[in-house]
Amino acid sequence: MMRALTFGVYDCGFIPRSALEEDNAGEVRYQKIVRMIEECRFGIHDISHVKLDRSTRLPRFNMPLELGLFLGATAFGDERNRGKQCLIVDRDSFRYQKFCSDISGQDIRGHSAKPPTAISVVRNWLSIPAAQNDVVVPSGSVIVERYKRFENDLPEWCRELQLVPSELTYSDQSRLMERWLTAHPWSRAVR
Repeated sequence: MMRALTFGVYDCGFIPRSALEEDNAGEVRYQKIVRMIEECRFGIHDISHVKLDRSTRLPRFNMPLELGLFLGATAFGDERNRGKQCLIVDRDSFRYQKFCSDISGQDIRGHSAKPPTAISVVRNWLSIPAAQNDVVVPSGSVIVERYKRFENDLPEWCRELQLVPSELTYSDQSRLMERWLTAHPWSRAVR
């Protein structure tokens, strides 16, 4: 799901950010997340990953924590931070009420754990700020087809670069997406 969301963000003309893009043991992950939230105007928070850990039988709530930090920045931050915008996605639009009911009233978008739906949800959300810059983003179904082409091309690109698809890091995937999108642009020209 993360690869589909990342591709969708890139193909809409935005640069996705993730704590996974850096591997610096000298920086506490929480501080890295705070720094990235500070740097970004937009945030996409997929809170669908709340599965129970097999060994502890407790859920992992990293994504709701990051969402809370983002919402806190919009509530208590300076003027620039108060202007932040976020998209919250979950497997189902109302599932969050069972584990994170305090965000009731937020517009949660469901992706049904399906990458094509997630891409379309991201596209629809990002098309609004893109339009403010006179950019028309292709329809979700067009980006979904481009994502499928990327996925089909990925094994060959990996072979050429001596990468193993199952061993790709977030940074590897990002660089491959950037290269693929450069080789397969859609027209961003506005008439």
